[in-house]
Amino acid sequence: MIGVEPLDEMREIAEAGERFPNVEFRSGVAQHTGLPAASADIVTCAQSLHHTEPRGTLAEVGRILKPGGVFAAYDYDVPPLVHWQVELVFAEFMNRVDELRARRGIRSEQQRWGKDEHAERMRESGTFRYLDELVLHSTEPCTAERWVDFACSIGIVLPLLDLGLSDDELGLTPLREISARILGDTGLPWHVSYRVRVGVK
Repeated sequence: MIGVEPLDEMREIAEAGERFPNVEFRSGVAQHTGLPAASADIVTCAQSLHHTEPRGTLAEVGRILKPGGVFAAYDYDVPPLVHWQVELVFAEFMNRVDELRARRGIRSEQQRWGKDEHAERMRESGTFRYLDELVLHSTEPCTAERWVDFACSIGIVLPLLDLGLSDDELGLTPLREISARILGDTGLPWHVSYRVRVGVK
């Protein structure tokens, strides 16, 4: 198994984790992995295809996949389903994040391509003889702490956290309070839905 990652920091984190003899990490990007042609049985993009230039990425996937190889691009829906009140306050928090980013002129430097068009772009690439879209989910316990940590881990939130704003300014206070009341330390099950686009070369 080979993980291709352009950011040195992310590779360092991955390499610092539990090590397995059949897993390695290399520098590269989706459009130029540096892997040999027809060398991969499976290629995956985990919550990342919307960050990559589609034409070059799908051409590289086609180049490195063996005939009959499988490509799977998967993304999870945000937020997971847990309870309508904490989902509502999560939406209000994200609206506050959008307002603060606009007010402070914070723009994402990374171009994004819509997740809803993944399957159509895969089809148009001409790389895959078979294509399907699946919806899967996992169910796990979600405490108030996990819910708030999840909200704070979202990419567009991180630059605001770096500004040192208070919980009230960020809109985190109601998120924390309602999550504590509804989820508490015991938690409720949350259902994380994954949309998987699968192509066979």
